[in-house]
Amino acid sequence: MSEDRVLYHRDGAVVTLTLNRPDELNAFSDGPMIDGFLAALDRVKGDAGVRCVILTGAGRAFSAGGNVKHMRDKTDMFAGTTSDIERAYADGIHRVPPAFWNLEIPVIAAVNGPAYGAALDLVCMCDIRLATPAAKFGAPFVKLGISPGDGAAWFLSRIIGPSAAAEMILTGEPADAEMAKAWGLISRIVPQENLLTEAHAIACRIAANAPRAVQLSKRLLRKAPHQTLEDHLAMCAAYQALLHGTADHAEAVAAHLDKRKPEFDGT
Repeated sequence: MSEDRVLYHRDGAVVTLTLNRPDELNAFSDGPMIDGFLAALDRVKGDAGVRCVILTGAGRAFSAGGNVKHMRDKTDMFAGTTSDIERAYADGIHRVPPAFWNLEIPVIAAVNGPAYGAALDLVCMCDIRLATPAAKFGAPFVKLGISPGDGAAWFLSRIIGPSAAAEMILTGEPADAEMAKAWGLISRIVPQENLLTEAHAIACRIAANAPRAVQLSKRLLRKAPHQTLEDHLAMCAAYQALLHGTADHAEAVAAHLDKRKPEFDGT
């Protein structure tokens, strides 16, 4: 069953998704895990009451990424001919980046342990990234005789810069939490016992804001690195015009002037 691969827990407007194969270090390459993750994203997108998501892992790892035993045994997505493997990537794990990266609802990574390979890509696709001191971040593809397979070169170079990304990818050596913070891969190092509490507190602060304004703000953040300043400002003007006509904007202004807490309904 793919459902138990990813646990789904909603607390108010915040959903926590937990990769749930601790006995396999939450390996993220087999079909049921990928299907379970995509189903969870569809569930998030289908629930208008969800305003923020937390992603974490069960057990001592966030996720070990691709299943190395399956690579050795040439099973699952690593089975068959060159064409078979290429098709398995396209029909399998490559469905995740477009769906996750383009999710309009903000996502917080709560990295509870090692995040390697495909799991590092998942971390990079999140908007805010917290980690425990025990977390490690690795792109060990070259150490396994392969190249980045799920977007690591694209994501890392945009987040930590081309030099740091090249160091991680070409050496295949992991970065600890302190190095990840220095490079800007994560924003905070949080004690293990406080990780989910801290992530939930941030999620609640996000969820307290006007949901459409948050979603369009996330879209601006995602589009900005690929736009000219002129194109970005044009998008800003269009979103401002749209949001100024919403009921949530009127409620926010009234609440500000009345010195009370606003009540947003997403309209």
